[in-house]
Amino acid sequence: MPKMRAPSPTMGALLQRENRSTTVLMAGALALLVTILAIGGAFRNAENRFEELSFALLSRPASGQVHIVEMDAASMASIRRWPWPRGHYARVVSQLDAAGVRSISFDVDFSSSADAEGDRAFAAAIAAARAPVALATFAQRTGSGDVRQLDSLPIQSLREKAHLASVAVLPDGDGYVRGMPIGTVTEDIPRPSLAAFVAGRSGEVEQEYPVDFAIDPATIPRLSFIAVEGGMIEPGSLAGKDVIIGATAVELGDRYAVPGHGVIPGVIIQALSAETLSGGVPVYASWPLPLLSAAGLVLAILTAGRRRTVGLRTGAVMFVLLTGWLAARLWAGYWFEIVPALTLAVAAGGVRTIILAQRVAAKKRQIDTESGLPNRLALDVRTVTAEDRLFVAAQIDEFDALKLAVGGDDLGEILRRIADRLQVTTGIGSVYRTEERTLAWVSQLSVAELETQLSGIRALMRSPFEIGGRRLGVSLTFGVAGQDAGDPAAQAAHAASLARRAGKFWRLHNEGEGETVSQQLALLGELDDALRSGAVTVLYQPKLNLVTRRIDAVEALVRWNHPERGLLPPDCFIPLFEERGRIDDLTIAVLARALDDMRVWCERGLTIGVAVNISAALLTSESFTNRALALVGRSGAPAHRLTFEVTESAQFEDTNKAIAALERFRATGIRISMDDYGTGQSALNYLKLLPLSELKIDRMFVAQAHVDRGDAMLVRSTVQLAHELGLKVVAEGVEEPACLAFLEQIGCDYAQGYLVGRPLAADALAQVAAASLPAEVEVAAQAA
Repeated sequence: MPKMRAPSPTMGALLQRENRSTTVLMAGALALLVTILAIGGAFRNAENRFEELSFALLSRPASGQVHIVEMDAASMASIRRWPWPRGHYARVVSQLDAAGVRSISFDVDFSSSADAEGDRAFAAAIAAARAPVALATFAQRTGSGDVRQLDSLPIQSLREKAHLASVAVLPDGDGYVRGMPIGTVTEDIPRPSLAAFVAGRSGEVEQEYPVDFAIDPATIPRLSFIAVEGGMIEPGSLAGKDVIIGATAVELGDRYAVPGHGVIPGVIIQALSAETLSGGVPVYASWPLPLLSAAGLVLAILTAGRRRTVGLRTGAVMFVLLTGWLAARLWAGYWFEIVPALTLAVAAGGVRTIILAQRVAAKKRQIDTESGLPNRLALDVRTVTAEDRLFVAAQIDEFDALKLAVGGDDLGEILRRIADRLQVTTGIGSVYRTEERTLAWVSQLSVAELETQLSGIRALMRSPFEIGGRRLGVSLTFGVAGQDAGDPAAQAAHAASLARRAGKFWRLHNEGEGETVSQQLALLGELDDALRSGAVTVLYQPKLNLVTRRIDAVEALVRWNHPERGLLPPDCFIPLFEERGRIDDLTIAVLARALDDMRVWCERGLTIGVAVNISAALLTSESFTNRALALVGRSGAPAHRLTFEVTESAQFEDTNKAIAALERFRATGIRISMDDYGTGQSALNYLKLLPLSELKIDRMFVAQAHVDRGDAMLVRSTVQLAHELGLKVVAEGVEEPACLAFLEQIGCDYAQGYLVGRPLAADALAQVAAASLPAEVEVAAQAA
């Protein structure tokens, strides 16, 4: 009984399992990364661009409460001097006050005296106005690189009856004006900003607020200074309005870059600021709160199970964030920076998409493309349970022939049909295609129960599959390994290979086979050295000519004289070399040795034919055929004394190519023998198709033919059939004199077996062959 292991998830299963804590950690890691970037100012440019976009999308007209009296080009052309005499300002104040304005504000520097009469007139107009009048004050540095501040205030006579309002403009580092101060300090006295004065808002000095540039500057009502001075005011149009007077003429300067509107005059910025404050004082709220909200929301993204769901949830999270951001701006006056939060949502969506894409790719890698069945990788990453006991590998017998029979298009279909039949029979959930010819599954049965189940599967497989209008039979050989095996899937597959070699339908892996595999793989690496050093040798088993009673034919048998393991029989390495594609080199080496020995025998006057075994797989190799024919041609040995033995039970990968190769051999004089005749299922068909010279009856029919009537009848009929077809017959496995006498009686041509002789080296074989010759021939041979 295989040892039980405690259930333990494989690495693949662990990677596929997700829990909430992992998701929270991932969300926290992403949020931390975005936080670090935000602190470093990485999103500043993006935030500015997004803000410009928001202004364009939320664009709206001005309220109409604030009007601008612009000192425009027309006014400059009319007055024709600068600075203007202050009588002009006095008349404008009087006209505006007469029009019923609510307030009058100047974004004009009156810090120096002009003409005395104008100053008196202007001061009198301010004092006489019913509407409050605000004059500009501001601070400026005394020089480049100097941190000292020079305060600019209107002259004393003007400010006695006027309010003082700051017209300070604070561009950002990139030169754009995005915010304004609620107030500043000049001459150590806090002053409200001009916009705060107009809007009637209060706040802390140096407190900065964002200007709402979604307000379209073009919609702010404007009047030309010269027109207002001339009284050209539509009656009632300015009643209750706030008027700001400032320069818009290009030649007067005072222009700034703002988001979305290019470069505009400072007086327009003051008007937009006043419009902004009319709805309350907006507050810069930065990015932490939206980012924190996003960190919670992205949990929904990071737990999405499908890529489409990831996209939908990412869109939903961004919608929620944008909705909250917009609501906070429009109704609460909080201006948050939203780009870091949106970045977190997008990053979470991207990360989750990558994870799901990798999972899909991993699942695709776990699917055999040809059959659609789960593959070896899927078997490796499955979750091991306590009920799992055994690995079962089912290898498809004669897979290459089946592959040729169904073609590439239908191979996947028959593999799926086989898997379906296995699932129905065993009740298992998954059948895996672990190798080209191998299907595997995990069983929860005991070994005894499994053996019964495998017998049932083998019986069920006798029912043919109908594929593409053809009925195809499939047989399976099984290998079984316990969960405690080092690599149970590989060990089960190896056990199946060993079972197939041994002619059994199943085999249970045991611990000692791992060492055997290692030894076999070592033999593969040692083959070339063994061929060069002569460690691979050829022995010859004699065949007795039952007509002449002489030894005139032998079978070449390969042996490996291993320096550590001693003399290895062919069963220890021939099947391995066939499986690993090295049988061609070994066969060529045996053929070369046999041809050399045959040539030596000829030189000694011995006529001995040599039979060399040829693997069925080699008959479809044009390279081997060419090498073998070239070798025979160079050897100088008579080709008609050479026989190639092909096992009758072998399956040709391409029958037509095999027949063509045999015909090429036959055309050069090489004889073709069917070895192990009677053990396969295609004997009569092969007799018809192959260019045979000889039949070799398998020992299972010969050994007891002299006492078993059934074997005797089969051997006798085979000899008669072969002779009718013009073929010679060799009976192998002769170990008793009575058996030899029976073969002579029925007219068999040759006998081979331990009674005739065991495998011998070339020199020893020559002595035995010479001893079987008539006396006069033997003397000549010895003399030679």
